[in-house]
Amino acid sequence: MAAPETQAAGVAVIEVVTAPEIARLGLLAELDAELNLRYPGEPTNGVEPAGFEDGGGCFLIARLAGEPAGCGAFRPTDAATVELKRMYVRHAHRGRGLAGRLLEALEREAARRGFTRVILETGTRQPEAIALYRRHGYEPIANFGDYVGLAFSVCFGKSIARAP
Repeated sequence: MAAPETQAAGVAVIEVVTAPEIARLGLLAELDAELNLRYPGEPTNGVEPAGFEDGGGCFLIARLAGEPAGCGAFRPTDAATVELKRMYVRHAHRGRGLAGRLLEALEREAARRGFTRVILETGTRQPEAIALYRRHGYEPIANFGDYVGLAFSVCFGKSIARAP
């Protein structure tokens, strides 16, 4: 388990937690509700919290002043690659750079576990997410897996350095 990361600017603490803990805190339900507003009737392609870690999945939580402010996850797709999942920052905490710090922490944790590539899917109706990923060096890739043929899906990828 990675050590908690303390950030200046709002004293964000980012740490590894279990998927059921993220679900219990309501972060996944909030994310799904937001996605359902942006994409009515479309699938959310989330994760099932039960057993997520058994398949190598990892959830991180960002806390501000002890309160859950956001989350993100990844799960392995092969020996070198993880798929980023469930990135979310609560509305009250947006615009402070927390999503970028959370994304960087996910990349570090994936590298620490020996992965060298991150892929992800987001939606065309999430321009702020697309801008975040581009700012952090992600480049467009062909839609993969369950996202092939989905009109609102856009996929990105990035190589990361394996942690020493």
